[in-house]
Amino acid sequence: MSTNALDRKTLEQLTRSFTETFNDNDLDAMMGYFADDGAAYDQHDGTLAKGLAAIRAAFQPQFDGEFGVMGFEAEDLFIDAEQGKAMISWLCSFDTPRGRSGWRGLDILHFDSTGKITTKLTYAKAKVLKLAAVKA
Repeated sequence: MSTNALDRKTLEQLTRSFTETFNDNDLDAMMGYFADDGAAYDQHDGTLAKGLAAIRAAFQPQFDGEFGVMGFEAEDLFIDAEQGKAMISWLCSFDTPRGRSGWRGLDILHFDSTGKITTKLTYAKAKVLKLAAVKA
């Protein structure tokens, strides 16, 4: 018995379009995917941002370009329509003063029955993953 009203195709479209908002550098569009009530973003370093204001604050530096121009290339996508969950892996690339850099990671997204993200869990695979603001 399905616990979620969204089908596989809808979850795939939502996940891909959500990920594209990062490449479009559109913070408002990205925030529009989160549920208004109780959404949470568990970041790659274990920091939890709960609620829309905290989630926006967590992403603001990235969208302001403080880490340079970042791009995400989707790799694998897994959908569990019954549970309303998606897992998308990606390659994040960006330019640094020392050249092009990046890491692989993935997001596990939990959707409610209206298609809004209630939880975003981010995991990263890198030798060192400590983002520092780009010095002008």
